[in-house]
Amino acid sequence: MRSRELDPSASPLDYYGYELRRAREAAGLTLAQLGSIVFCTGSLIGQIECAARVPQREFSERVDAALGTDGTFSRLVGLVLRSQLPSWFQPYAEMEAMATHVSTFQAQLVDGLLQTEPYARAVLGSRNDGNLDGRVAARLERQRILHGDQPPVAWVVLSEAVLHQEIGGRKVMRKQLAHLLDLQKHTWLDIQVLPFEAGAHTGLMGSFCLLRFEKDPDIVYTEDFVQGHMTANPEALKEGSVRYDHLQAAALSIDSSAALIARVMEERYGNDPGPDEHDVA
Repeated sequence: MRSRELDPSASPLDYYGYELRRAREAAGLTLAQLGSIVFCTGSLIGQIECAARVPQREFSERVDAALGTDGTFSRLVGLVLRSQLPSWFQPYAEMEAMATHVSTFQAQLVDGLLQTEPYARAVLGSRNDGNLDGRVAARLERQRILHGDQPPVAWVVLSEAVLHQEIGGRKVMRKQLAHLLDLQKHTWLDIQVLPFEAGAHTGLMGSFCLLRFEKDPDIVYTEDFVQGHMTANPEALKEGSVRYDHLQAAALSIDSSAALIARVMEERYGNDPGPDEHDVA
């Protein structure tokens, strides 16, 4: 890719590319030389320096080690990845990262905080595969809040339909359900399944999330197919909290939920995929 001058103030991605080129040249390395050190091609380095590709966290950590930049790119990449989220979703992602409690009900899909990379790729690429790598990386970056030093208390209620809605093929779904079972080991994360037998329930209007904070007002968040809606309105919060309490009460226990997830994983997705089915790259 031909070199071009970047305006570092244009976007986080441009700033990252500008700084990467500056640091590489200061170290006296060619694109190919740096690529060989961080285990990628010089072409990929060039694309990132031109803001044509979105860097990933592992790449940034390797660059910091190779160039001795004291964590600069590991810090920058979080800003870059967040900028890849839809503009209307970015304020929610910022609040989600600061929340002490995250409660979510999902009627159709596994919550974004719990998605595997192949599942996220299949979901995000279902309508538009433009900049898919960057959008997937941004979604996975959000999940870092669950693995930090002070993770939020997270409670997830999934409709049983989520387990049966095949996203990306059987192999992808089996891996996703196995991931849900593995996440049950986290001390501050609980997953319940709302079974079909629950009948009519308070989540029939659709998915929603509740965020609680140590000092800031609590937030309820909903989405339509155009954008997200975030509010701290006391009446909306009261309604959301009551609906969520009823969903938790109607859902299976944590242990029974895990047993159902495991059963669906084996019965619906247990067979090896056929020759025409492939995992998502």
